Amino acid sequence: MRSKPFPKHLLRIAVASGLLAAAFATPASAEDKTPAGDDTVIATINGEPYKLDVFRLFYAQRLQQTGGENSADLQERAFNEFMNLVVSSQEGEKRKLAERPDVQAALELERMMVLSTAALQAIAADTEVTDKELKQAYEQFKQQAKRTEYKARHILVDNKEKAEELAKEVTKKKGKNFEKLAKENSLGPTADKGGDLGWFDGQQMVKPFADAVAKLKPGEWTKEPVHTQFGWHVILLEDTRDAEPPSFEDAKPSLEAAIKRQKVAEKLAELRNQAMVELNEDVVKLKDDGGEKK
Repeated sequence: MRSKPFPKHLLRIAVASGLLAAAFATPASAEDKTPAGDDTVIATINGEPYKLDVFRLFYAQRLQQTGGENSADLQERAFNEFMNLVVSSQEGEKRKLAERPDVQAALELERMMVLSTAALQAIAADTEVTDKELKQAYEQFKQQAKRTEYKARHILVDNKEKAEELAKEVTKKKGKNFEKLAKENSLGPTADKGGDLGWFDGQQMVKPFADAVAKLKPGEWTKEPVHTQFGWHVILLEDTRDAEPPSFEDAKPSLEAAIKRQKVAEKLAELRNQAMVELNEDVVKLKDDGGEKK
């Protein structure tokens, strides 16, 4: 262990050489019931040892906050930030700031939050999901996932008068000239494809467009232009189909997670209902059944 100041210019060398490589190993799974501890000391600072597990957690949080990827540069920045955290917290100890009421309240809240998260993770790890529950959830999911998909083309222009003229041209040819008119007149990236929008469902389109498409039958077009924030549209509906939901195997992980979340919420409600609570009614004002405060 180093017992003298650690020169900053050596930090990159230490990280790049793999001296801190163990710090960035994959942490224990959130669902592990008894994750293994690590007594390895990453550094002793002003005589106080700091464990690798503490830095690993700090680094994992930094990765999450930045949305970045594990890299030597991020490791270096994180280690420098960790050093700042250590020396400033040590200064707080020297100043006996932990005796201040506001600091004590903050520390107690942080402790409660950490324990709460760990408890909910432990409950989730102990929660079993049966095949019957998964299949019931999948059937319900399939019903909710039912939706119609549309295959359509559109001609997009920037004024109503031009859109009305184009709608009349489409009507004259009974839609047979739609692709040609779209290539010649339409704005936006679909013009080169004759206005082809491919397959989509209503939620993928702005509401006026989706509502207009839903009223059409395959082979029909909008006789009146449809106005959206993008401009004026003439729309031709080519076909419809029922969307296929994901297979049971594909949906299974998300269904299992959803069922576990529901069961954890039920367990939490049970714990609340069983809790013996004595309120200080000078601070917490209760309401009667009519909603009036006592």
